Amino acid sequence: MGNTSCNCEDCQLRSIFFSHVKDDALLNICDLKRERRFSKGESIIQEGEAITEFLYMKEGLVKLSKKTINGKDQIISFSKPFDFVSLLSVFSSDQYKYSVTAIEETTVCSMQLEIVKKQAHENALFSMDLMSHISKMTDKIIHDSLEIKRKHLKGRIAHVLLYFADHIYNRDNFELPIARREIAEYIGMTTENVIRTLSEFKKDKIIRTVGKSIYIIDKKRLKNISEFG
Repeated sequence: MGNTSCNCEDCQLRSIFFSHVKDDALLNICDLKRERRFSKGESIIQEGEAITEFLYMKEGLVKLSKKTINGKDQIISFSKPFDFVSLLSVFSSDQYKYSVTAIEETTVCSMQLEIVKKQAHENALFSMDLMSHISKMTDKIIHDSLEIKRKHLKGRIAHVLLYFADHIYNRDNFELPIARREIAEYIGMTTENVIRTLSEFKKDKIIRTVGKSIYIIDKKRLKNISEFG
């Protein structure tokens, strides 16, 4: 992990989160804000650790996960840039209720949580922005969870492939950033089921794989499987 100072002049954080903060206050915030770079597989947040900072993902891709009662990881969701990965617990607990792990090279901006809480206390429009982002994150997690639960095995795996194609990479060929085991954790199936289903997709010429790279060949069929499979 590497730490550097932030350049706030062109930062997306200013336009989508601090648009209702006065310039002098924003400059003070930027002076205290730092960037942290995380390698693939590196932990950004550990479940159970104290919440002391506000974190905002500037670049990369992460997974949110939680330990089950038997000690296994359950992936909750994936987050991309401009998501506020630390917001889900910060106003309800003093400890994180989930873990966040980089699944690609990821850059995170951080600042002391008290700075954000002070702005929320003093600035009603800023508080509304906070609540809006928390609500969007929560809605996304609920929607994705319900979508997966209503599908059978093949539909769940098709859903994951389409999610990365359409919402993360915006293209039909990409390097899958998670292992088959992690797909299984996310959709609530076994790793063996995931491997077998991907092999069936290849045999049916719906996808092609080269190492970790996925090429969606027949997207129409994949969408039908996701919806009805």
